Amino acid sequence: MSNPELPPPANTGGDMPLVAHLTELRSRLLRIVCIWLVIFAGLFYFANDIYSFVSEPLRALMPAGTSMIATDVASPFLTPFKLTLISALFLAMPFVLHQIWSFIAPGLYKHEKRLAVPLLASSIVLFYSGMAFAYYVVFPLVFGFFTSTAPEGVAVMTDINSYLDFVLTLFMAFGLSFEIPVATVLLVLVGIVDVQSLTKARPYVVVGCFAIGMVLTPPDVISQTLLAVPMWLLYEVGIVFSRFVRARPRNDQPDEQDTPAA
Repeated sequence: MSNPELPPPANTGGDMPLVAHLTELRSRLLRIVCIWLVIFAGLFYFANDIYSFVSEPLRALMPAGTSMIATDVASPFLTPFKLTLISALFLAMPFVLHQIWSFIAPGLYKHEKRLAVPLLASSIVLFYSGMAFAYYVVFPLVFGFFTSTAPEGVAVMTDINSYLDFVLTLFMAFGLSFEIPVATVLLVLVGIVDVQSLTKARPYVVVGCFAIGMVLTPPDVISQTLLAVPMWLLYEVGIVFSRFVRARPRNDQPDEQDTPAA
Protein backbone atom coordinates (compact mmCIF):
# COMPACT_ATOMS: atom_id res chain seq x y z
CA MET A 1 0.00 0.00 0.00
CA SER A 2 1.51 3.29 -1.00
CA ASN A 3 2.34 5.98 1.54
CA PRO A 4 0.10 9.06 0.91
CA GLU A 5 2.80 11.33 2.32
CA LEU A 6 5.30 10.43 -0.39
CA PRO A 7 5.44 12.82 -3.39
CA PRO A 8 4.21 11.49 -6.71
CA PRO A 9 6.86 9.98 -8.97
CA ALA A 10 8.60 12.38 -11.37
CA ASN A 11 7.54 12.36 -15.00
CA THR A 12 10.29 10.45 -16.74
CA GLY A 13 8.59 10.46 -20.12
CA GLY A 14 9.82 12.26 -23.17
CA ASP A 15 7.19 15.00 -23.04
CA MET A 16 8.55 18.47 -22.37
CA PRO A 17 6.53 20.90 -20.22
CA LEU A 18 5.10 23.99 -21.86
CA VAL A 19 7.62 26.28 -20.14
CA ALA A 20 10.51 24.26 -21.55
CA HIS A 21 9.04 24.52 -25.05
CA LEU A 22 8.64 28.28 -24.71
CA THR A 23 12.18 28.62 -23.37
CA GLU A 24 13.60 26.67 -26.27
CA LEU A 25 11.53 28.69 -28.74
CA ARG A 26 12.82 31.94 -27.26
CA SER A 27 16.39 30.67 -27.45
CA ARG A 28 16.05 29.78 -31.12
CA LEU A 29 14.39 33.09 -31.96
CA LEU A 30 17.27 34.92 -30.29
CA ARG A 31 19.75 32.93 -32.35
CA ILE A 32 17.89 33.84 -35.53
CA VAL A 33 17.90 37.54 -34.64
CA CYS A 34 21.61 37.46 -33.77
CA ILE A 35 22.60 35.79 -37.03
CA TRP A 36 20.35 38.19 -38.95
CA LEU A 37 22.05 41.21 -37.35
CA VAL A 38 25.53 39.80 -37.91
CA ILE A 39 24.85 39.31 -41.62
CA PHE A 40 23.31 42.78 -41.81
CA ALA A 41 26.40 44.32 -40.20
CA GLY A 42 28.59 42.64 -42.81
CA LEU A 43 26.43 43.84 -45.70
CA PHE A 44 25.73 47.39 -44.57
CA TYR A 45 28.93 48.79 -46.10
CA PHE A 46 27.73 47.54 -49.51
CA ALA A 47 24.17 48.86 -49.16
CA ASN A 48 24.37 51.16 -52.18
CA ASP A 49 25.98 48.46 -54.31
CA ILE A 50 23.21 46.02 -53.36
CA TYR A 51 20.57 48.55 -54.37
CA SER A 52 22.35 49.20 -57.67
CA PHE A 53 22.30 45.47 -58.39
CA VAL A 54 18.61 45.12 -57.56
CA SER A 55 17.63 48.18 -59.62
CA GLU A 56 19.71 47.20 -62.67
CA PRO A 57 16.79 45.49 -64.52
CA LEU A 58 14.87 48.78 -64.55
CA ARG A 59 17.79 51.15 -65.09
CA ALA A 60 18.97 49.15 -68.10
CA LEU A 61 15.59 49.71 -69.82
CA MET A 62 14.97 53.34 -68.92
CA PRO A 63 15.04 55.83 -71.81
CA ALA A 64 18.23 57.79 -72.40
CA GLY A 65 18.53 60.89 -70.27
CA THR A 66 16.34 59.57 -67.44
CA SER A 67 17.25 58.10 -64.08
CA MET A 68 15.69 56.94 -60.84
CA ILE A 69 14.78 59.63 -58.32
CA ALA A 70 14.38 60.02 -54.56
CA THR A 71 11.31 62.05 -53.62
CA ASP A 72 11.78 61.88 -49.84
CA VAL A 73 14.63 63.57 -48.00
CA ALA A 74 15.77 60.41 -46.20
CA SER A 75 15.16 57.98 -49.09
CA PRO A 76 18.79 57.94 -50.34
CA PHE A 77 19.79 56.45 -46.97
CA LEU A 78 16.71 54.61 -45.74
CA THR A 79 15.93 52.75 -48.97
CA PRO A 80 19.32 50.97 -49.30
CA PHE A 81 19.22 50.43 -45.52
CA LYS A 82 15.86 48.65 -45.77
CA LEU A 83 17.01 46.58 -48.73
CA THR A 84 20.15 45.50 -46.90
CA LEU A 85 18.14 44.51 -43.84
CA ILE A 86 15.80 42.37 -45.93
CA SER A 87 18.70 40.92 -47.94
CA ALA A 88 20.33 39.85 -44.68
CA LEU A 89 17.14 38.03 -43.72
CA PHE A 90 17.03 36.29 -47.11
CA LEU A 91 20.66 35.18 -46.71
CA ALA A 92 19.95 33.95 -43.19
CA MET A 93 17.02 31.87 -44.40
CA PRO A 94 18.93 28.53 -44.32
CA PHE A 95 19.81 29.14 -40.67
CA VAL A 96 16.23 30.24 -39.92
CA LEU A 97 14.78 27.09 -41.45
CA HIS A 98 17.35 24.96 -39.63
CA GLN A 99 16.29 26.46 -36.30
CA ILE A 100 12.65 25.78 -37.11
CA TRP A 101 13.52 22.21 -38.06
CA SER A 102 15.51 21.70 -34.83
CA PHE A 103 12.53 22.91 -32.81
CA ILE A 104 9.94 20.60 -34.36
CA ALA A 105 12.20 17.58 -35.04
CA PRO A 106 11.74 15.88 -31.62
CA GLY A 107 8.02 15.45 -32.31
CA LEU A 108 8.42 13.79 -35.69
CA TYR A 109 8.29 10.12 -36.59
CA LYS A 110 11.40 8.40 -37.88
CA HIS A 111 10.20 8.26 -41.48
CA GLU A 112 9.20 11.92 -41.22
CA LYS A 113 12.65 12.88 -39.98
CA ARG A 114 14.22 11.07 -42.92
CA LEU A 115 12.09 13.18 -45.25
CA ALA A 116 12.60 16.43 -43.37
CA VAL A 117 16.20 17.02 -44.39
CA PRO A 118 15.50 16.74 -48.15
CA LEU A 119 12.40 18.90 -47.71
CA LEU A 120 14.40 21.51 -45.79
CA ALA A 121 17.11 21.64 -48.44
CA SER A 122 14.53 21.71 -51.22
CA SER A 123 12.63 24.58 -49.62
CA ILE A 124 15.79 26.69 -49.45
CA VAL A 125 16.78 25.94 -53.05
CA LEU A 126 13.25 26.56 -54.33
CA PHE A 127 12.91 29.86 -52.48
CA TYR A 128 16.15 31.19 -53.93
CA SER A 129 15.20 29.80 -57.35
CA GLY A 130 11.94 31.73 -57.26
CA MET A 131 13.77 34.96 -56.48
CA ALA A 132 16.30 34.32 -59.25
CA PHE A 133 13.49 33.57 -61.71
CA ALA A 134 11.85 36.89 -60.80
CA TYR A 135 15.08 38.86 -61.20
CA TYR A 136 16.43 37.34 -64.41
CA VAL A 137 13.20 36.45 -66.25
CA VAL A 138 10.25 38.42 -64.90
CA PHE A 139 11.83 41.81 -64.22
CA PRO A 140 13.24 42.40 -67.73
CA LEU A 141 9.92 41.49 -69.35
CA VAL A 142 7.77 43.49 -66.95
CA PHE A 143 9.95 46.60 -66.91
CA GLY A 144 10.41 46.45 -70.66
CA PHE A 145 6.63 46.43 -71.04
CA PHE A 146 6.10 49.31 -68.61
CA THR A 147 8.80 51.57 -70.03
CA SER A 148 7.71 50.97 -73.62
CA THR A 149 4.08 51.90 -72.96
CA ALA A 150 4.73 55.31 -71.39
CA PRO A 151 2.63 58.04 -73.08
CA GLU A 152 4.29 60.60 -75.31
CA GLY A 153 5.97 63.33 -73.30
CA VAL A 154 6.08 61.30 -70.06
CA ALA A 155 9.58 60.66 -68.68
CA VAL A 156 10.00 57.35 -66.85
CA MET A 157 11.72 58.35 -63.59
CA THR A 158 10.79 55.90 -60.85
CA ASP A 159 11.14 56.69 -57.14
CA ILE A 160 13.72 54.44 -55.51
CA ASN A 161 11.49 53.56 -52.53
CA SER A 162 8.48 52.74 -54.73
CA TYR A 163 10.69 50.54 -56.89
CA LEU A 164 12.00 48.69 -53.83
CA ASP A 165 8.49 47.98 -52.52
CA PHE A 166 7.50 46.75 -55.97
CA VAL A 167 10.41 44.32 -56.42
CA LEU A 168 10.22 43.02 -52.84
CA THR A 169 6.59 42.10 -53.42
CA LEU A 170 7.56 40.17 -56.54
CA PHE A 171 10.52 38.53 -54.81
CA MET A 172 8.29 37.24 -52.00
CA ALA A 173 5.53 36.21 -54.40
CA PHE A 174 7.84 34.13 -56.58
CA GLY A 175 9.94 32.84 -53.68
CA LEU A 176 6.89 31.56 -51.81
CA SER A 177 5.15 30.25 -54.93
CA PHE A 178 8.16 28.08 -55.68
CA GLU A 179 7.59 26.38 -52.31
CA ILE A 180 4.44 24.70 -53.64
CA PRO A 181 6.06 21.25 -54.13
CA VAL A 182 7.29 21.25 -50.52
CA ALA A 183 3.90 22.37 -49.22
CA THR A 184 2.15 19.69 -51.26
CA VAL A 185 4.40 16.94 -49.94
CA LEU A 186 3.92 18.13 -46.36
CA LEU A 187 0.13 18.12 -46.72
CA VAL A 188 0.26 14.52 -47.90
CA LEU A 189 2.79 13.61 -45.22
CA VAL A 190 0.62 14.77 -42.32
CA GLY A 191 -2.46 13.15 -43.83
CA ILE A 192 -4.49 16.30 -44.54
CA VAL A 193 -4.93 15.36 -48.22
CA ASP A 194 -3.98 12.44 -50.44
CA VAL A 195 -2.68 12.23 -53.98
CA GLN A 196 -6.10 11.41 -55.41
CA SER A 197 -7.59 14.57 -53.88
CA LEU A 198 -4.75 16.65 -55.26
CA THR A 199 -5.28 15.21 -58.72
CA LYS A 200 -9.03 15.86 -58.67
CA ALA A 201 -8.44 19.46 -57.53
CA ARG A 202 -6.21 20.24 -60.53
CA PRO A 203 -8.81 22.38 -62.44
CA TYR A 204 -9.48 24.49 -59.37
CA VAL A 205 -5.76 24.87 -58.70
CA VAL A 206 -5.15 26.20 -62.22
CA VAL A 207 -7.86 28.83 -61.76
CA GLY A 208 -6.49 29.65 -58.31
CA CYS A 209 -2.97 30.10 -59.67
CA PHE A 210 -4.13 32.73 -62.13
CA ALA A 211 -6.23 34.41 -59.43
CA ILE A 212 -3.20 34.57 -57.15
CA GLY A 213 -1.14 35.89 -60.04
CA MET A 214 -3.59 38.73 -60.53
CA VAL A 215 -3.48 39.62 -56.83
CA LEU A 216 0.28 39.43 -56.23
CA THR A 217 1.62 40.87 -59.47
CA PRO A 218 1.17 44.16 -61.34
CA PRO A 219 -1.90 44.54 -63.56
CA ASP A 220 -0.29 43.17 -66.70
CA VAL A 221 -0.79 39.81 -68.32
CA ILE A 222 2.95 39.11 -68.61
CA SER A 223 3.80 39.01 -64.90
CA GLN A 224 0.49 37.31 -64.05
CA THR A 225 1.19 34.51 -66.51
CA LEU A 226 4.83 34.21 -65.46
CA LEU A 227 3.69 33.60 -61.90
CA ALA A 228 0.61 31.45 -62.56
CA VAL A 229 2.20 28.98 -65.00
CA PRO A 230 5.20 28.10 -62.76
CA MET A 231 2.84 27.71 -59.80
CA TRP A 232 0.75 25.22 -61.73
CA LEU A 233 3.82 23.30 -62.96
CA LEU A 234 5.26 23.20 -59.44
CA TYR A 235 1.94 21.86 -58.18
CA GLU A 236 2.26 19.01 -60.68
CA VAL A 237 5.82 18.38 -59.45
CA GLY A 238 4.49 18.24 -55.90
CA ILE A 239 1.92 15.62 -56.91
CA VAL A 240 4.64 13.48 -58.48
CA PHE A 241 6.82 13.53 -55.36
CA SER A 242 3.81 13.05 -53.07
CA ARG A 243 3.31 9.58 -54.55
CA PHE A 244 6.48 8.47 -52.74
CA VAL A 245 5.37 9.80 -49.34
CA ARG A 246 3.76 7.70 -46.62
CA ALA A 247 1.12 9.68 -44.72
CA ARG A 248 1.04 9.87 -40.94
CA PRO A 249 -1.65 7.60 -39.41
CA ARG A 250 -4.99 9.29 -38.86
CA ASN A 251 -5.04 8.47 -35.14
CA ASP A 252 -1.57 10.03 -34.81
CA GLN A 253 -0.30 6.92 -33.00
CA PRO A 254 3.03 5.41 -34.00
CA ASP A 255 3.41 1.77 -34.70
CA GLU A 256 6.04 -0.43 -33.07
CA GLN A 257 8.70 0.21 -35.69
CA ASP A 258 8.02 3.94 -36.06
CA THR A 259 8.07 5.84 -32.80
CA PRO A 260 8.52 9.57 -32.41
CA ALA A 261 11.69 10.91 -30.88
CA ALA A 262 11.63 11.69 -27.18
